[in-house]
Formats: sequence, C-alpha cells, structure tokens
Amino acid sequence: MIIALDMMGGDYAPLEAVKGTLSYLSEAPDPAHLLLIGDEVQLQLLLQQYPLKPGCFTIIHASQVIDMHEHPTKALKEKQHSSIAIGFHLLATGKADAIISAGNTGAMLVGALYSIKPIEGVNRPTIGAYMPRENGKLGLLLDAGINADCKPENLNQFAILGSLFVQHVWNIENPGVALLNIGEEEGKGNLLAQATYPLLKENPLINFIGNIEGRDVFLDKADVIVCEGFTGNVMLKMAESVYDIIKRRNIHDAYFDRFEFEQYGGVPVLGVNKPVIIGHGISNEPSFKNMILMAQKIVEINLIEKIKKSFKPQ
Repeated sequence: MIIALDMMGGDYAPLEAVKGTLSYLSEAPDPAHLLLIGDEVQLQLLLQQYPLKPGCFTIIHASQVIDMHEHPTKALKEKQHSSIAIGFHLLATGKADAIISAGNTGAMLVGALYSIKPIEGVNRPTIGAYMPRENGKLGLLLDAGINADCKPENLNQFAILGSLFVQHVWNIENPGVALLNIGEEEGKGNLLAQATYPLLKENPLINFIGNIEGRDVFLDKADVIVCEGFTGNVMLKMAESVYDIIKRRNIHDAYFDRFEFEQYGGVPVLGVNKPVIIGHGISNEPSFKNMILMAQKIVEINLIEKIKKSFKPQ
C-alpha cells in the first residue's frame, strides 16, 4: 500500500507533517509506504531531527505550494509542480493508493472531482463532519459545506455514502440514518426536507429512522445525519465554537474533550474513485498521524469498491 502525503499543506507544515509521519511509522505494526511530497531541502533538514524508519518512505520533491488563499482551480492549473498537484497525479496514475493533505481544501476538492472523478452514479461527492455523541460514539453529519444547495436526490445519496463509511470504517452494523429537520414528524420542514423524506424512507440501502432536530445531533439517536451543506456547515461551526468556549473557560469534561478534532484526523471525500483525506488547516502531529491511519484503513477494507458496488445500476 502506498499513501501520498502533502507535506507542505497546513499552517504548521512541514514540521507537524513530519512529526505526524514519525508517530505513524513508529506505532503502526504494518505501515504503508509513504510518499512525502514537498520541498526536499526542508524535508531533509527536518528528517535529521526526526529520523524516519528507513525503507518506509520516499521523498518526492515539489517546488511549489498552493497557499490557503489561492483560487483552487486556477492554482491547480498554474502550479503543476505543487505538492497537491503532484499528489493527485500520483493517485490518478496508480502510483499511490490514497492522498492526504491539510492544505487548500478547495484545491483538494477540485483535484478529487477532476483528477480522479466521482464514482459512476454519484451525482455529487460529499464530505462529512464528526459529531461526538453522548454515548461515547461518533455521528457523521453530511454534507458539511461543499454542497450548500442540494436536491433531494443528493441527500439520498449522501445517506448511502455516510452509511457505508460508518458501517465499514467505524464498524457500526446497520447504522441509523436521520434527516436533520425542524420537527420529528413526517411532512415537517422546507421543500427540500419534505421531498427528501420519502426518498430516504424508501431507500433499501439504508436504515432510515426518520427526522431528528438540531437538539438531537449530539444525542444517541442517529449514526448518520443528512442535510444540505449550508445547514451542515452551520452545525459544524457551532460545534467548533462550543469547544472553543469550553477551552477558554478552562472547563474539563470528558465529553467535551471529544470535540477536539485532532483525535480524529481528517475527513474523507466520499463518492470519488480513490481515497482522498482532507485535514484541518491547523493540523498538528496527532492529526497527521490519524489521517494516515484513516487512509490506510479505507484502502485495507476496500471502501471505494464497496461504494461502487452500491451505486451500480440494478
């Protein structure tokens, strides 16, 4: 297994990416081979301080970096020698099995959509957000922001994608899927919610449990929660603000500690032909390690093929 890692993406790159790589290679019993894509001079200097296990990595020089503020499509087109562009080239040509980056999210999404393309039958790929639940498990909320406007068919597909991820990556059998709405009763909500409900109800590929309200997101009601990206991103940012307030007020609570994103790493782009993992721009060592672990598991369990099978015409 070969995983491509953008070493230049993120506010604390490449230092934290190197440290995360070291943690992964030190702890993983059967590590993947890592392609470390970035400025070779900077990486070699850091590897003198944080030496990696020989034979487990290859440095691939990238002379350019796509900065966070750059326009994604323009940057990918003009910066062919950037770490993200090189990573997607390796992925598209079969020289890597997965790609990871905490860099420009837009560039990662553009690369996923136009370099490796959506799975046949998937209208819109999606990314989710992890919602810590009171029972100690996680819920997956999707879409988390890349699809601000959606049709009912999109939410129906998000439900399938989220169910497959939760079932095979988190090992939750028959995960419960809910539609985020302003009321629990069937028929509630705006036109999108009203039109989506019957699609989810009739979908044989998911375990639809009905509507849930915003107050239920962190409770033990659903494993997968679907909504359009506008609402999903508002929920995500609200969850982040709760964690920030808890930290500022110096409150220590085991449940709220689980709002710290680094323990989960990044989120996958669900619905594209190869594993693509996107991390937060402020990712540190634990986040990079966990992103690599997630990419490795997605490849090991062959999640992409399972998704393809679910979207094949019957």
